[in-house]
Amino acid sequence: MKLKGKVKNVIAIGLAVPALLLGIFAFSSDDKHFEMAKNLEIFASLYSEVNKYYVDDVNPNTLIRTSIDAMLEKLDPYTVYIPEDDIEDFRTNATGEYGGLGIQSNKINEKHIVLNLYENSPAMNAGIKIGDVITAVDGVPLANLSDEQAGKLMKGQSGSDIKVDILRNNSEELSFITKREKIVIPNISYSTVLEESVGYLRLSEFTRDAAEDVKKTVLELKKDGATRLIIDLRENPGGLLNEAVDICNLFVPKGSKIVDTKGKIDAQSHSYTASAEPLDLNIPIAVIINNGSASASEIVSGVLQDYDRAVVIGQKSYGKGLVQVKRELSFNSALKVTTAKYYIPSGRCIQALDYAKRKADGSATKMADSLKTEFRTTNNRIVYDGDGIDPDIFIEEVTSSSFAKNLSESGLIFDYATKYYYEHDSIESPQKFALSDDEYASFTKWMESKTFDNPSQVENTLEVLKYAATEDDVYNKLITEIDDITASVEKIKTNGLTSFKPEIKSLLEKQIILRYYYTSGQVEAALNKDEEIKEAIRVLTDTEAYTAKLSG
Repeated sequence: MKLKGKVKNVIAIGLAVPALLLGIFAFSSDDKHFEMAKNLEIFASLYSEVNKYYVDDVNPNTLIRTSIDAMLEKLDPYTVYIPEDDIEDFRTNATGEYGGLGIQSNKINEKHIVLNLYENSPAMNAGIKIGDVITAVDGVPLANLSDEQAGKLMKGQSGSDIKVDILRNNSEELSFITKREKIVIPNISYSTVLEESVGYLRLSEFTRDAAEDVKKTVLELKKDGATRLIIDLRENPGGLLNEAVDICNLFVPKGSKIVDTKGKIDAQSHSYTASAEPLDLNIPIAVIINNGSASASEIVSGVLQDYDRAVVIGQKSYGKGLVQVKRELSFNSALKVTTAKYYIPSGRCIQALDYAKRKADGSATKMADSLKTEFRTTNNRIVYDGDGIDPDIFIEEVTSSSFAKNLSESGLIFDYATKYYYEHDSIESPQKFALSDDEYASFTKWMESKTFDNPSQVENTLEVLKYAATEDDVYNKLITEIDDITASVEKIKTNGLTSFKPEIKSLLEKQIILRYYYTSGQVEAALNKDEEIKEAIRVLTDTEAYTAKLSG
């Protein structure tokens, strides 16, 4: 009862504060402060009336959280409220560390399925495998829990005991008792020396110690004979700004400007320079990016491009030039808020969307090409602001067919890979493994008893077109032709496993390799087939082409 009384007092004080603010700011000449205080009081009184008179019981946490999220959504996707329950996940994203088992799982068709494992993690060492269904954790059934709730059950203090119940291969019930350990999400998911003495590293994260990890890896690659370097930043969403700055510092002279952040207040405006002696100013570098390369990835690729220190290869990057900081709030909650934009050495900001100027539908506007500003690299090459990093060498992105995409999202490829794993003790090395025609035929036979949702954009468009034609006497005669096209599309889908065999076969092989060799095996398997890597090797080993590309 005492606790409830205290909570009531806190709420009462909270509702009174806006009135106090209004009294103070009513005499202020600052109209913005007055409006803020006025609206806070309106909000508090509105909430009080809803809480008192609404026909059903109101959950204060849900109602307030909804209002907070809706308010922040009007700003940008990166300014978010972090309640106390989510603080640990926020720390994990920043540090790349947490106490747990090293399991990556998702709830699919009401089952919590192990999708991947960190190598040498407690889960892997205990014997848990990709494809296992987690049914309970420490005696708590997971069937009715969300991904987030299940994840929190598996996380905990390093060294604490945990029991995990699983269903394997749809038939075998097993229990594993192990201990949680400190899981460190690797910044570098794979590295090796390729042909022509080209060192390769896949930088997947920008969490704590990312720069040190890159430094150690480059030194190891050079020790193993690498004389050229590929830094793969594809699908890297970014992370800690200071790690991006320090990674750039490895390859540009001490004292070089790396990035400026410019905010509304001076405290959020900073200039970052290379403060240490570089690791290597001469090794030829190629950086690979795509649309999934954002934020810190764009700082690294953009800075090396601005100083003509690397050839950038791939597709246009995401275009996130906004800086966020964490601000502590009451009751152990926090706010991650956008405080500044960043500008790389040429002076350009690569932010693609303007969240302050929105279209009628509420979506953010994108800078028109005609409004983009021209900037220059050290060697006087032309680069532009306002829309991510443009690669120096553009490689057309390989797109998936809707059939293969829908099949993959159905989970059937994942399920068959698990089935294959339990029928084969081993496979060839990642770079050599390939499904035979007979093995693919076994998959198509297995698929005869399976169904999955398989809509396509073409079908959706045809459906809309047919409806429009039936409503218009002039175009009614087109219905027969639309039906003929629809039948042709259906025929392609019926033969989809044959029509899209190379694509589906590749997806199957990736999932099967994951079972035996984990993430590093998947990366290794792709190396010889990767067009961006092939182009990077070609440019790095052709001194004239490399020099010419960086000379403009």
